[in-house]
Amino acid sequence: MASEIDVLSCSMNPSPAGSRSQECVMSLKDGGLEKKSLAELMEANPFPKGTEAGSSSSKKQGDGVLLTWEDIWVTVSMGRNGSKPILQGLTGYAQPGEVLAIMGPSGCGKSTLLDALAGRLGPRTRQHGNVLINGGKHTLAFGASAYVTQDDTLMTTLTVGEAVYYSAQLQLPNSMTRSEKKERAEMTIREMGLQDAMNTRIGGWGTKGISGGQKRRVSICIEILTRPKLLFLDEPTSGLDSAAAYHVMKKIVNLSQLDGKTVIASIHQPSSEVFELFHNLCLLSSGRTIYFGPTSAANEFFALNGFPCPIQRNPSDHFLKTINKDFDEDMEQRLDGKILTTEETINILIQSYDSSDICQQVRNQVDVLSNKEGAALEKKGSQASFLTQCLVLTRRSFVNMNRDLGYYWLRFAIYVVLCLCLGTVFYNIGYTYGSIQARCSILMFVASFITFMAVSGFPSFVEDMKIFGRERLNGHYGVGAFVISNTLSSIPFLLLNSWIPGAIAYYFAGLQKGFGHFTYFSLLLFICSMLVESQMMVVASIVPNFLLGISVGSGIQGLMILNGGFFRLPNDLPKPFWRYPMYYIAFHKYAYQGFYKNEFEGLAFPNNQEGGPPTITGEEILRNIWQVEMDYSKWVDFGILVGMVVLYRLMFFIIVKVVEKVKSMVMSLRTAVPPSQKIQMMESPLPHVANV
Repeated sequence: MASEIDVLSCSMNPSPAGSRSQECVMSLKDGGLEKKSLAELMEANPFPKGTEAGSSSSKKQGDGVLLTWEDIWVTVSMGRNGSKPILQGLTGYAQPGEVLAIMGPSGCGKSTLLDALAGRLGPRTRQHGNVLINGGKHTLAFGASAYVTQDDTLMTTLTVGEAVYYSAQLQLPNSMTRSEKKERAEMTIREMGLQDAMNTRIGGWGTKGISGGQKRRVSICIEILTRPKLLFLDEPTSGLDSAAAYHVMKKIVNLSQLDGKTVIASIHQPSSEVFELFHNLCLLSSGRTIYFGPTSAANEFFALNGFPCPIQRNPSDHFLKTINKDFDEDMEQRLDGKILTTEETINILIQSYDSSDICQQVRNQVDVLSNKEGAALEKKGSQASFLTQCLVLTRRSFVNMNRDLGYYWLRFAIYVVLCLCLGTVFYNIGYTYGSIQARCSILMFVASFITFMAVSGFPSFVEDMKIFGRERLNGHYGVGAFVISNTLSSIPFLLLNSWIPGAIAYYFAGLQKGFGHFTYFSLLLFICSMLVESQMMVVASIVPNFLLGISVGSGIQGLMILNGGFFRLPNDLPKPFWRYPMYYIAFHKYAYQGFYKNEFEGLAFPNNQEGGPPTITGEEILRNIWQVEMDYSKWVDFGILVGMVVLYRLMFFIIVKVVEKVKSMVMSLRTAVPPSQKIQMMESPLPHVANV
């Protein structure tokens, strides 16, 4: 005799979509599952809030961003082992005024899908499929999109208010006054509930600051300042408590509906309240689509396939528990009296979705949206002028350098101690014949090892590079503004590190009298320190890992010191490679010569050699003993070093720009579609910044 059992799913509060029912019913007759069409269950409420006719979303679609993707495959190269698929045939869409949640267990491909849609995949990945913006191929220009990464890359020395306000000055147009920009920054801070932490430093390693959840909200604040039309959020609620997560997501949902934003968020395990805020849900497992459609219909989908959500359980928890195969031995599902593994459960859900009416509706919707020509996204750079970018970045960088003790102040203390030691070891060396070697030794130490200490600032610069990378990708400013601001902000600290420690060593040792000689000595030490920092900028652009970068930078410095002309005189260097070209590439050649000329020119020393003249001039010492090129003045050596600083900074600029271009080219080359398909790909999202 047939029996009918009603199984109640979890009870949910009315969602933004206003679900048609709070119960999912499935019928078990004669031990078999009788499935109703999912389309029938969606008839009462086929679209989430904001998509009905006349809704705010519909009104905003004209100037919003319609994002569609079809048959997206992403593979990662495994070297000799071939490639491994990360995403497999995903299709979906995101519309203005709606929030799409990408959910799934860890490692299912949430962040990869987000990166694929935003064009930010890594160098070892390859993408297949179509990603269209407003039905066509458009570059994601500045002001049209923003991406909040999973890692909060923030300047730890700034307060919350400073971080957001500096970002507002960089992003907002010059047509807005400073007070208007400050008001926008403060309003955004209040929207994210950070008003009580406005004057608290962000903090980081070794310094106390705001919590991880507050850092997450600061990152969101920075990216929503310009009210972008398309917003990508990677784990926006990570580190937040349930109340904070709800308020943050509620504010994002409100902004999306008010301004017609298209919001796509990958989220791991939202609370039931947060889950109900989402309009559409993309549920993934092992890179495959388990479900895509209205959030309010996800419960029915699982119930109709024999996996109903128990009463009073968070739906998102139930979905993730059902499709998480990391603990397959501990998780078993029952269907029709049979025990299923998680892998079998996932396959049932995937097959059910692929053959369902809702999947066909999604594909039809993608076709409609793909053929719906929207307004072309205007290409534009940062809305702040190049001069404003430079001034704001210089001020922000100066504040960071001043507050970060490890950036310059620790180095200053070490310089003072080293120069005190140097001055006492070579105290008052006098003008005897033996002082010739002593003078060369102290000058070599200053030119080599004191400047070598500039390598210690590499970790702080790597952190600056991380912040630059995030802000550059989101179009806050250009590479040129970053290089100029970093150079200008470092000058006061490098002058301080050169002048005071240099004075200690110079006057303790009793080097050549005269303020002009000391001024040249300090300026040469300053430009050498800046040159080493410039070299490390080039290293950082190629080797972003700070431990590896310090090793590479130290090796370069050691190589240049070796053939700079002190340990081995120029005429004694092997001509292949070491003399030509390395001797002329090493900046120590010009540093040694500048220091030597500044010290020895105009001096005379008693000659201890038998049969020689009673005195020997400094010029003779330079020419005959140290083989210094005397055809030009010490200021030419100084000018060559200044030119090297400019050259290395220019090299950094070129490398960063070339890497951007290469990434864009590699992205287009590795993005492939079978020949039978019509290719219309989304370009790299790196914003076109008019001001370099």
